[in-house]
Amino acid sequence: MKHYEFTYLISPDLTEEELKTLQEKINSFVQEEGGLLGELNLPRKKKLAFPIKKKLEAYLATLNFQLSPEKLLNFEKKIKAEPSILRYLILTKKVSKVAKEIRPRITKKEFERKPKVELKEIEEKLEEILGEP
Repeated sequence: MKHYEFTYLISPDLTEEELKTLQEKINSFVQEEGGLLGELNLPRKKKLAFPIKKKLEAYLATLNFQLSPEKLLNFEKKIKAEPSILRYLILTKKVSKVAKEIRPRITKKEFERKPKVELKEIEEKLEEILGEP
């Protein structure tokens, strides 16, 4: 199963009760396809930058869910059939790793403790390695 984020604009003509039923309907679309629901952000009324289907305002809502990629097409068909959804966008989300290893940082004191190597010692080692007299 992949993680998805579904963001959509809803017609401002709907009442609060109709908004709730639409959200429940979208949730049922995901569950019908065998998906798992995640975080749901409640719709907020927003002014649009430009008219969409002759509407200057719309409700903006997002839903995170998990669904197998083969069933995403069926979900999208059901969303397209919904007349109160003006626009939508489905994004694939990357799952962040739960735990990352934290490398210890070398402090300035630890860095300074290392003995400095003289240039003559380096030249001698190079001659030894390269086999030059």
